Amino acid sequence: MTVISSVWHISHLDLLIRMLIATLLGGLIGLEREWSNHAAGFRTHILVCLGSTTIMLLSIYGFSEFVNESNVRADPARLAAQVISGIGFLGAGAILRNGSVVSGLTTAASVWVVAAVGLCVGAGFFFVAVLCTFLALVSLLLLNKWEKYLLRNRRVHEITVKVLDHPGVLGKIASALGDQGIHIMKMKMIPDVEITGNSLEKPTMKLCFTMKAPEKGKLLAALDEIHRSEYVLSADSPWLEGLPIKRVIKPVSMP
Repeated sequence: MTVISSVWHISHLDLLIRMLIATLLGGLIGLEREWSNHAAGFRTHILVCLGSTTIMLLSIYGFSEFVNESNVRADPARLAAQVISGIGFLGAGAILRNGSVVSGLTTAASVWVVAAVGLCVGAGFFFVAVLCTFLALVSLLLLNKWEKYLLRNRRVHEITVKVLDHPGVLGKIASALGDQGIHIMKMKMIPDVEITGNSLEKPTMKLCFTMKAPEKGKLLAALDEIHRSEYVLSADSPWLEGLPIKRVIKPVSMP
């Protein structure tokens, strides 16, 4: 009976080792996310992995005093199972959508993977935890570059251009995009008005382009050319978020 019950006990040293391993593995994945300037970074991944390990340890060893009771059935996966579903709320907070651009999916997935790593460490599956961490880092560091190279001409992006309602301005914008090899898939026009300094309203339009751009440099060059038009008030793209692009907003002048 003593041999059976010893399975449900763990020494303080083993607890310390597992917590430290969880901190290390979670920190490795979080460091990559922090380096890439994502919402959930170094400390977030450490806390998720450490919390998952703690819950797994509690689930396995926290109720060891009752395992020999005749009316108690041990279920070491009961608490740990709730981590998998509960971590989805944290991951959902990292997902953002701006037009057709959805960001944060990889970070949300990495948080979920870190939770799984923490559960493995808590259960003593060190090889699986280390292997999962290694493969996650390969996916985040190496496959990221490979994916961008393969899909560089297939991604769909959006730009929004605010212009004065003037004949020929749409043609100039389309020409600037076409000169850079950018394929326009569809366009939406939204009527608007601009209040000038003398409280007069000037008709304007928002032009929303959905397109395929070969690379960010081409889109930057096209936006720079679009900004030079006297009828363009502003131009921007969510795809260029975080880049040092000069976003020009011109004042409206009445003729």
